[in-house]
Amino acid sequence: MDARIGIRNTKSMLFKGFIVFLAFVITLPLIVVLLYIIKQGVFQVNWHFLTNVPAPVGETGGGISNALLGSFLIVLMSSVVAIPVGIFCGIYLSENPHTKLAYYSGLCVDILQGVPSIVVGIVVYFWIVKPLGTFSAISGSIALAIMMLPIVIRSTEQTLRLLPPSLKEAALSLGVPYHRVILKVIVPCGFAGILSGIMLSIARIIGETAPLLFTAFGNPYLSTAVTKPMETLPHLIYTYATSPYDDWHNLAWGASFILLMFVLILNITTKLITRKWNIQL
Repeated sequence: MDARIGIRNTKSMLFKGFIVFLAFVITLPLIVVLLYIIKQGVFQVNWHFLTNVPAPVGETGGGISNALLGSFLIVLMSSVVAIPVGIFCGIYLSENPHTKLAYYSGLCVDILQGVPSIVVGIVVYFWIVKPLGTFSAISGSIALAIMMLPIVIRSTEQTLRLLPPSLKEAALSLGVPYHRVILKVIVPCGFAGILSGIMLSIARIIGETAPLLFTAFGNPYLSTAVTKPMETLPHLIYTYATSPYDDWHNLAWGASFILLMFVLILNITTKLITRKWNIQL
């Protein structure tokens, strides 16, 4: 009996070690990519780099301030469109899970989540850019908002479904109107999970390049005109990384480092929020 127990313990330790090894192998490519981008880009970042526009071809220096401002404005406009719509859709799906509308809406959300980003960019190009006759920040924000919607909707729906039914029943028993129960009781109780979904959706779109090639397109100047082309960090990285100039390659590495830090901070913050409030997304 003791020998059989020893064999089982040995097998358990071997399998546990194998699982730990596989977990390390999975994270190894991420670690290599992070270290390489940090090595190449961290020394390119300084105050001049963050506050100046790109220099003309043949001149040294320049910065990415136009891309930083453009990314901020486009993500902000995308969030203004996608977050309220996504939260209300998620509330409906969580409150009416057995209706036909909820079933087909959920199916559409799942399909939309699997649509490639470049397809979204092409669709928005034919919907908005081509009729208006110009690339614009608005068209880019709409493309990114479409990509945000499935994440916000599903995170809101799953978070609210985790809340105990007694919360709603207690509020309704006190005579509180249904809409106030949702807005004043249910949504605040699930706020941490909803916020986590919002941050995940922002982290998802902030590095997207393909939709912006067909919509915002890019702009070498500092611009706040949302009806005109606007530069973004992903588009700037794509443009400079594929150029034949070494100075532009350095700018691309610096911009990649900044973008990587944004995504890392958003994802780490999301993990901290979900761990603190014990929200399962």
